[in-house]
Amino acid sequence: MTAAESAVALLGDPAVAAAWDKPSALTEFSVAGLAGHLAHQLVRVDRLLAAGPTPGTEPIGLLEHYARSPWVEAGLDHEINVGIRRAGEESASAGPAALAAATAELLEHQRATLPAEPGDRVLDLPSGWSLLLDDFLLTRVIELVVHSDDLATSVGVGTPALPSTVVDPVVDLLARLAVHRHGATAVIRTLSRTERAPATISAF
Repeated sequence: MTAAESAVALLGDPAVAAAWDKPSALTEFSVAGLAGHLAHQLVRVDRLLAAGPTPGTEPIGLLEHYARSPWVEAGLDHEINVGIRRAGEESASAGPAALAAATAELLEHQRATLPAEPGDRVLDLPSGWSLLLDDFLLTRVIELVVHSDDLATSVGVGTPALPSTVVDPVVDLLARLAVHRHGATAVIRTLSRTERAPATISAF
């Protein structure tokens, strides 16, 4: 819950409201749309927890999940990324105060309900496959950590500091995704040999 608590606090920062209608640090995203996208990560958790599982569904692993997700390598103008930006704007349509309050309410609800959920519960995603609850929550933590940095940068405040218990799993999965996408040599060179480093090892 630490990443969610940090994100909720950031959404309530006056700097976010002050920059609401301005462009964000992410191409084609306004600050409002980016804030809405950040908040939507908690909405997704709530919706999936409320849905019943499909009996006999086999979950896939996280590397396979990202390999199947079309947004990972889609361009900015691809319909899926256009849809993500549109959904962010819709989530933020009631304004910064309403978004912050609604997200804080979701956080309190999940703080009360998540501890009772088994980590190996299978969640059926709208994309057509399933993940274990623990794996799905890690995908949301990555979204919260990455987009909190985006939003903080966009409004001129410091990126929220998070403990190693949050950061380490995020860095580990991002590194594994980078290796899966670019190969081990590219990642190793980037981390150890700048003179032979490729242009990017971005996980997404």
